[in-house]
Amino acid sequence: MPAMFDLINFTEQGWGGALLKGLWMTLQISAGAFVVGLAIGLVVACLKLGAPKPIAAVARVYTTLFRAVPELLLILLLYYVGSMLLNSLMASLGYDAVNLSGPLAAILVLGLVQGAYASEIFRAAIQAIPYGQIESAKAFGLHGFGLFRRVTLPIMAPYAMAGMANLWINLIKDSALISVVGTNELLYTAKQGAGSTRHYLLFYLTAAALYYAVTLVSNYLSGRLERRIRRWMPLAE
Repeated sequence: MPAMFDLINFTEQGWGGALLKGLWMTLQISAGAFVVGLAIGLVVACLKLGAPKPIAAVARVYTTLFRAVPELLLILLLYYVGSMLLNSLMASLGYDAVNLSGPLAAILVLGLVQGAYASEIFRAAIQAIPYGQIESAKAFGLHGFGLFRRVTLPIMAPYAMAGMANLWINLIKDSALISVVGTNELLYTAKQGAGSTRHYLLFYLTAAALYYAVTLVSNYLSGRLERRIRRWMPLAE
């Protein structure tokens, strides 16, 4: 038994360092996709609520499409088909071919998918704002981006916090899908270690434990942040 656990220590023969590097790649992909998803979701939510009908319809189609198509299929399409189309375009313009990296593909695809889910969370959070507060802000001369930055965004944040924390947890798990294109994230590294040592249970349980540890830390931090933000909300009578 000790000899088996030596396979995941931090010596030259152990896989501990490689697994931590894979975990770090997973966190980078998740963080990048989360930021992209936040930006896209916020824009799409505003379009669905306040844009002209044709633009709002396009935003709704985007939300439905990217929630309906599996993330794995989207990753494969962007990585292989997207790379082929991009290189064809670069060749027609007289430039060299561009290699689309696995992490970049993961961030873009997962960000687009998370943006679709985030847009619904933001839409519900914006609609939960008492309309009288928006009217009061307009009476004081706030409009457009100033109204959004000073009134809408601070008030909607507590309503959206729980949903965004849940999206972050799901994003950490979805980042494992990028292993299909050979990116050295946590699951791909665990699969390599399991295949080379034939200790499948050890490496996959180690990967599961690391995912679980990240989830626990994320739940703790998001809970503290949510309690801090909710201090600004009025108490329900």
